[in-house]
Amino acid sequence: MANASGLTTVLLTLFLVPGVLLQCKPRDYGEGSVVCVCDITHCDFVGPVRPEQPGVVAAYESNKEGKRFDKVTLSFDEPGTPNEAADLVSVVIDSSKKYQSIFGFGGAFTDAAGINLQSLPEELQEDLLKSYYSIEGLSYNIGRVPMASCDFSVRLYTYNDVPGDLDMAHFALTTEDLSLKIPYIKRALSMSKEDVWIFGSPWSGPAWMKTSGKLYGAGTLKGSPGGPYYKAWAKYFVRFLQEYEKNGIRLWGLTAENEPSAGYMPGYAFQCMGFTPSSQRDFIKMDLGPALVDVGYGPGNLTLMIMDDNRYLLPNWANVVLGDADAAKYVQGVAVHWYADEGVGPWVLDKTHDNFPDKFILATEACKGDKPWDKAHVILGSWDRAESYAHDILEDLLHWATGWVDWNLALDLVGGPNWVKNFVDSPIIVNATGQEFFKQPMYYALAHFSKFLPRGSARIDSRLAGEQRRKLEF
Repeated sequence: MANASGLTTVLLTLFLVPGVLLQCKPRDYGEGSVVCVCDITHCDFVGPVRPEQPGVVAAYESNKEGKRFDKVTLSFDEPGTPNEAADLVSVVIDSSKKYQSIFGFGGAFTDAAGINLQSLPEELQEDLLKSYYSIEGLSYNIGRVPMASCDFSVRLYTYNDVPGDLDMAHFALTTEDLSLKIPYIKRALSMSKEDVWIFGSPWSGPAWMKTSGKLYGAGTLKGSPGGPYYKAWAKYFVRFLQEYEKNGIRLWGLTAENEPSAGYMPGYAFQCMGFTPSSQRDFIKMDLGPALVDVGYGPGNLTLMIMDDNRYLLPNWANVVLGDADAAKYVQGVAVHWYADEGVGPWVLDKTHDNFPDKFILATEACKGDKPWDKAHVILGSWDRAESYAHDILEDLLHWATGWVDWNLALDLVGGPNWVKNFVDSPIIVNATGQEFFKQPMYYALAHFSKFLPRGSARIDSRLAGEQRRKLEF
């Protein structure tokens, strides 16, 4: 629940689910709240969250004034001072009525995240990854990895820049995979107490495979689904999975394309490749799905998600792809981004679920500071951005999302590096010069969800009683 000054975890009203904060070292940059500083001598961790004794309830609070996941325990046996009736909130819970199961929470292992991790001493690299993927941190259990370059890279590259190589004989991972992505993914996997689900997302195919002849700007694959370039693109996915597995990472899933609508925008500034709902449908049923099945990455062994774009494309995108049984049999879920949520309500998620209740919905990308009108890309200590995260996570979870995946795990003080200067904010900001990193209020907003909704949790029915329904603002 969020209000103007605080986030308090009271999620037992929404979810059926099967710590202690080390002191924040605050620093105030005059932006409304504080960051918590991690350096060689000190780093705070939210700590494990464990069930209390019967009759005891624990509340965890983060607020604008500087509380960060502070814990208070209350006993139902202790006498207290009754509140005014107008201040009481009555919640009706029906645990027999369950909705979606929760997959979890995570972030993206971009080149930029790896560059920022690499800029820190080994001990701080460990603390940063622990802050996300250990039980002492956010208990993240999902990770996203771009297939080759994206805007949060420092150069344009793909895995096969040899023109005409439709058999993908020259496919190869790059220095970025081997030094900036895979090592940190493996470290995250090793420190987690549960399986971390890693999924890959492509931004663009090689320039020689595209109608535009370049990685950015409007362009699609040459030809049409079922043709040689679409077959080759399916092989590209297979080789990516195989090469990551050779390097010790068995991927849980894939999205068929990152923001496929961007590939129809003339002048689009960074890597993209266009698909319509119908071309993605046909690519999946004619090329990608069969190619994955042929090498043992079919349903049951790999999770395939469609769309991976903003929710205003729903429910139509899902209707077109999943309405075709020959495509739907290869697909397990729908991936959504948050960037245009203000333009369309969450009812589109409800409609998508109602139309295809056997397919999950997963929020796969979000960040702040991306709009041209934002006063700054990175705002150190922004409480407003923490509230935006909390609001969106709550809204998605209340409308069938199974989890929420943030964008870059870590960025620098300007919100990069990013080859096209598309700088944004991140829950963790690295100050390489000062050999320190900052945990933003957004980081603690995420904790109020990720720490209390382990994989396998289920949203249960809850409602505010009577007139109080009008008094609670999410």
